[in-house]
Amino acid sequence: MPLSLSHNAPTLIIRRRAFEQAQLTRESVDRWLNLTSEEFRVEGGVIAVGPIYDEEALGTLVVALEEKGLVYFDDMIEMSGNLPEWLGVWIGEEKNREATGDSQQQAPV
Repeated sequence: MPLSLSHNAPTLIIRRRAFEQAQLTRESVDRWLNLTSEEFRVEGGVIAVGPIYDEEALGTLVVALEEKGLVYFDDMIEMSGNLPEWLGVWIGEEKNREATGDSQQQAPV
């Protein structure tokens, strides 16, 4: 099930595989941010941390994740949360084409 994003504060999206390979835990993220259960959500291969209202804490977290080996954009990305209230945005991992019956490969652009 896709995870909804906040329209008024940033959310950090992290690939679960990269998070686990860096031996990170929910508790390690809580060292940087004091999160509620609704602010650390996992769905399939995606982790959503946020909304994060403290911009300085968000920056500190991104730097700490990079120091653990995660790469911005490849392993994590910040979704700004600068969205109109009337727009709902949900995130999730890309579906496996073979599992959905779409086995055609798209040509690189």
